[in-house]
Amino acid sequence: MEYGTLILEKEDGIATITLNRPDRLNAMGGTMAEDLEQALEDTNSDEGVRVLIFTGAGRAFCSGADMSTLGQDADEKSFIMVQRSPAAGGIRLFPLQLQNFEKPTIAAVNGPAFGAGFSLALACDIRIAADRATFSQIFITRGLVPDTGSTYFLPRVVGMSKACEMVFTGEILDAEQAKDCGLVSRVVPHDELMPAVRELAAKIAAGPPIAMKLAKRALYKGVTADLGSAVEFEGYAERICFDTQDFREGIAAFLEKRKPEFKGK
Repeated sequence: MEYGTLILEKEDGIATITLNRPDRLNAMGGTMAEDLEQALEDTNSDEGVRVLIFTGAGRAFCSGADMSTLGQDADEKSFIMVQRSPAAGGIRLFPLQLQNFEKPTIAAVNGPAFGAGFSLALACDIRIAADRATFSQIFITRGLVPDTGSTYFLPRVVGMSKACEMVFTGEILDAEQAKDCGLVSRVVPHDELMPAVRELAAKIAAGPPIAMKLAKRALYKGVTADLGSAVEFEGYAERICFDTQDFREGIAAFLEKRKPEFKGK
């Protein structure tokens, strides 16, 4: 399927969604909300996809909402489009889709990630930044409250104090500052970003899909659960894994001193 505002590619178990409005710094406008929703549904339901990468075309990751559709001259229809609830399939649906996405997700942040673009990166499981990347909760400088999941994800990633500082000031962080506060796990030279991300994605894609899905679910449950509930879910997940061919393959590969070949069964 072709999309008007993004490019979806699949190869060797890795799906890559490239936001593709480079002339607008990949700002969220046009059909991007609907395109993101459909692309996420496509990749989540595709059993051949084991990991998903997000990145941006040109020099930006995503500069946030397209301000040309907002402000004093924006019509009521444009305003309502941005404000729609997740149930209505509006721009705020993608954080929920990513939170419930069954496969690992990686944000390859190649440039500015501002506003809703920052939220998109936050909603991914792993964030790797190019040394040219910048980050900002820019909402407050536009007279707006953070949306698209920022108030949920940001305090969980950097802590409440740093989240408040970023939201209240709209400050711009460079890649190293983002790494220092835990926003990204790694900073690499710009030209090495996609090779580094694809290398990581390939390593994840080679893993056991069922165990990977359950491990992701366990990690996110563990963030909000008490220890007893977390341990209980781990036991539930392990019982599922014990019945898989991938578990038997993993044990056999270990005993035979070879690399396992996981089939997702």
